[in-house]
Amino acid sequence: QVQLVESGGGLVQPGGSLKLSCAASGRIVMINAMGWYRQAPGKERELVAVMPSGGSINYKDSVKGRFTISREYAKNTVYLQMNSLEPEDTAVYYCYAAGLSVPSGTVYGSLWGQGTQVTVSS
Repeated sequence: QVQLVESGGGLVQPGGSLKLSCAASGRIVMINAMGWYRQAPGKERELVAVMPSGGSINYKDSVKGRFTISREYAKNTVYLQMNSLEPEDTAVYYCYAAGLSVPSGTVYGSLWGQGTQVTVSS
């Protein structure tokens, strides 16, 4: 069974930092892309950052220069370092993996984590 497990959310004051982690567990051959989405109350889920294998990183405009996505390929893990957090960043953050292949030959088009709450408030 393959799943994505997130950690690192919490409550932080404006201007503070948090680092989210997401590890894909199970027997995995490769993952094409990993990234982060978020969903604030009453709003649609939106892309925050995505990092394809060997491709260009894509960030939501409002997080450029503040958030940094990175991957640890050997551990099938993706991180999101969030600095200079603003109240508008408050949301549930979801880890995302695309093109995840396993030894049986199955390729998962997309997988989602369970979500982790990030609250930016004084």
